Amino acid sequence: MYCNDGEYNVIGAIWFQTPEQSVRSLLHDPPGSHKMMTLGIFSVVYFLLNCWTYGLSISAGVFIPTLLTGAAFGRFFGTVLATALPEYFGTQHGKYALLGAAAMLGGVVRMTISLTIILIEATGNLTYGFPIMVVLMVAKWVGDFFNEGLYDIHIQLAGVPLLGWEPPPLSATTYASGIMSYPVVVLSTQQKVGEVMEILKSTSHNGFPVVDNPMTSSITGKPSLGKLRGLILRSELIIMIQNKIYTELYHEWEGKLNIGIFRHAYPRYPDIDQIQDLVTPEERQYTLDLRPVMNPTPPSIVHATPLPQVFQLFRAIGLRHLIVTNDESEVVGMVTRKDLARYKVELQDGRVERTTMHITEQVE
Repeated sequence: MYCNDGEYNVIGAIWFQTPEQSVRSLLHDPPGSHKMMTLGIFSVVYFLLNCWTYGLSISAGVFIPTLLTGAAFGRFFGTVLATALPEYFGTQHGKYALLGAAAMLGGVVRMTISLTIILIEATGNLTYGFPIMVVLMVAKWVGDFFNEGLYDIHIQLAGVPLLGWEPPPLSATTYASGIMSYPVVVLSTQQKVGEVMEILKSTSHNGFPVVDNPMTSSITGKPSLGKLRGLILRSELIIMIQNKIYTELYHEWEGKLNIGIFRHAYPRYPDIDQIQDLVTPEERQYTLDLRPVMNPTPPSIVHATPLPQVFQLFRAIGLRHLIVTNDESEVVGMVTRKDLARYKVELQDGRVERTTMHITEQVE
């Protein structure tokens, strides 16, 4: 601040530094360098600033500011103990700052083992491992008693379909037919190029079940989407159109269809609007044979599969699409991560209203 040569201001030392340097000061400064009032004011004000900046729509971060807030509060607590019992806690200020930083960050983000390793590597002292682990476990237990971690809450607010470790409670009597998306946009094993392009333009789906030609179900007597034959991704359809892999032009791409075509375009696949000018009106009447490219054995379940089993499939295999079929292997719906996340939100809000009659009608 406005100090002479050889002097420094304690408040300026922690306020007008980068957060990383302030954490280092709180951890390593000798006892007596920081007063209790300074540490108390700093920890309260910085905690409020931390909450405010994290709520803004900017990339402010929460890791280092939370460490700094916890280090200031831990140093404050260590200073109080040193003042009350100087013969026992006279030189423990920096250690309490370390444990305070671990407790604050562990309580906010609910990290345990990984944060313990990070702090041990940062301090370079393995003897701090056990007390840090105890502090982090207690902070996590206390935080879990009141709410979820900050990242978990933010994931729900942002609508990210990230699944938890366990299926939603009281979901054993809910079936796949109650959470699936319908009606499903399907493709035939051989589809016109123009029809595929219109489907890609009018929908935002990333996966399309491939079925036989539409038929009449022998069970219900109603029109059916057809029996499941495979699954093809949006990116695969676009690459096929871009490289003109048409049945009528088989002699031109014969022997060239391999995984390298799709791998070369990964991960920035072109959009359908970027390649529509490459397709002539005549080529729109050509045919795409999806059988060489589609996944002939996609994960699928019957409509009566319980929700916990569906949840475990997504968690264990890391699925993105799960096709729902009836007893005749006819496609009736599709389950994605968003469907499972949406069901959890509806369940928490008490807005799940599904009846057996409604489910039966959609399966049919």
